[in-house]
Amino acid sequence: MSHPMNADEQTRQALVALLPRLRRFARVLTGNLADADDVVQTSLEKAMLNWDQWQPGTRLDSWMFRIARNTWIDDRRRAHNRAGHDDIDALMDIAGDDGVALVEASDAARKVRAAVDRLPPDQRDVVALVMLEEFSYRDAAEALDLPIGTVMSRLSRAKAALAKVLAMPEGMVQ
Repeated sequence: MSHPMNADEQTRQALVALLPRLRRFARVLTGNLADADDVVQTSLEKAMLNWDQWQPGTRLDSWMFRIARNTWIDDRRRAHNRAGHDDIDALMDIAGDDGVALVEASDAARKVRAAVDRLPPDQRDVVALVMLEEFSYRDAAEALDLPIGTVMSRLSRAKAALAKVLAMPEGMVQ
């Protein structure tokens, strides 16, 4: 016999289901998996300590992404240094039969990752939420605590910068 879940159980399950997206967002923010995992861990701790501040019926993902972003900003302020980025090849689970397609996809992913890593942090945040997590402009603005127009202009500048870098011939770096 199946028992209906109460609100706390549903929220806990929603939080667990959010973890891969939260980790991916943190990876974009930090540039490497180790720091991303630290941000996610700290964000979860903060969320649990401040659980009473989340309002049921609102977007749990926006609340958690805001906590993660603020955690990363706080960490950066404390550290005053920036770590290098992981190689995209170390992040991909490569499985399949078509080696040429895998190599080409890996190379393209590496180029995109490198281009995103070169964006200013404020543009990377918006790219991560809107393009990777598929947030609406309004939801991204809420998660980042920014006006919607700022989200739109940062995304526009980021897209232009990415297009310019990705269109450059191999080996040319600005």
